[in-house]
Amino acid sequence: MSGEILGNEEMRRADALAVKAGVPSLDLMENAGAAVADAIAARFSPCKVAVLCGPGNNGGDGFVAARLLAAHGFDVTVAAPDGHKGDAAQMAARWQGTRKPLEPSALNGATLVVDALFGAGLARPLEGTYRALVEAVNHSHVPVIAIDVPSGIDGDTGQVRGIAIKADITVTFFRLKPAHLLLPGRALCGEILLADIGIPESATGGVCLFENSPSLWGAEYCWPKADAHKYARGHCVIVSGPAHATGAARLAARGALRIGAGLVSVAAEGDAVAINATQLTAIMVKPFKGAKGLAALLSDRRLNAVVIGPGLGVGEHTRILVEAVLASPAAVVLDADALTSFAREPQALFDKIKNPAVLTPHEGEFARIFPGLLESAASKIEAARAAAARANAVVLLKGNDTVIAAPPQDGNKGRAAINVNAPASLATAGSGDVLAGMICGLLAQGMAPFAAASAAAWLHGDAASRFGPGLIAEDLAEILPESLSNLRDRLVTPRNT
Repeated sequence: MSGEILGNEEMRRADALAVKAGVPSLDLMENAGAAVADAIAARFSPCKVAVLCGPGNNGGDGFVAARLLAAHGFDVTVAAPDGHKGDAAQMAARWQGTRKPLEPSALNGATLVVDALFGAGLARPLEGTYRALVEAVNHSHVPVIAIDVPSGIDGDTGQVRGIAIKADITVTFFRLKPAHLLLPGRALCGEILLADIGIPESATGGVCLFENSPSLWGAEYCWPKADAHKYARGHCVIVSGPAHATGAARLAARGALRIGAGLVSVAAEGDAVAINATQLTAIMVKPFKGAKGLAALLSDRRLNAVVIGPGLGVGEHTRILVEAVLASPAAVVLDADALTSFAREPQALFDKIKNPAVLTPHEGEFARIFPGLLESAASKIEAARAAAARANAVVLLKGNDTVIAAPPQDGNKGRAAINVNAPASLATAGSGDVLAGMICGLLAQGMAPFAAASAAAWLHGDAASRFGPGLIAEDLAEILPESLSNLRDRLVTPRNT
């Protein structure tokens, strides 16, 4: 499957599998350096280049790039330490041009810098000479091309280890790494170029981390059949908050309807019934009274997907409504107050999840119901995976680098995806409510929870990007048909047509 993301250990295994398959490791290094040189030659006229080579294989790639850039007519100086080993030593020996000590003065006069100091496997903070060198690069105000990842970024987490280079272009190989998609790493990579260096496609066997895109879930997308009717496309229920906080439910309902649910109802209590009724047309209003009333409503199996939490309020009343929803046969999206209401006893929530469910916390809500996970997990990805295992549900951890994780299956890590198409304009009140409704609408139509959450997150970001500046939450559902039309055009063989 395209879109696989490889962590450091998985990339090392891919390299080893390539060598085992008959690809010499020296050829892999030559191809990597050539990809960097070709990317530079395609974008820049010959100029004075400083290539900063570290002590490992990333430095070896840099020596290759330096040699090939010189052949392209660039004036190249290499700054590197002594004592390279293995393939990097061979590539260092092939460099016959100018070589200087690895220190900030090596940048003098350079109009382009190649960062070949450290790759994705960096395991310690940059200190001493390397820190001074990175500071000098960042203050040089010349274009920087990084090899693999900008030096100073942890390839598995995207976190900065002390200090990191800010690159204009990053050239990486075979597959993207988590650091290319997770913040803050993503923001420091600049333009990311992915190069084929001869590693066989089979070397990705068993990968379960992906960049979120239609290639991941497009084959599962539930387009309506030619003979479809509204009852075949599911019935979403959005549980409304009290009279003063009904807007969140209506935003979610609109998202569910726009994404294709056949019917959508807002379930409301007391004064909220009339307020919702005056605001809704195609979306129905279903009155209920208390947990027993909600349970009775959801006993109708045609109401097959529910969103609960947006605008509901934090407290015991929300807890008992959530418990009623989880006791029903419906698929469930648990958002906002439905999560925070269980902050004192999150396991009580998890124990009641029996049917397909998606939890959609932002980082604050995540910290309340999965205390300590963000701090103790190796990365945001592993935190989301651990949360999904604990809750036995799909977890969509919202943010500018949203992570979607499924529970483990058959002893293997659950699938996870990183969503990167969300623009900053989504940081607006109510946008998460629309996302919850979109997920619910896809669940109602029969998509599995991981696919539904991933598809909704991508479409949510796509719609926001299409609208542009000035976005408010109400705009998302209105621009969604444009995103859906584009999605259908790009999928060659949509399912259920």
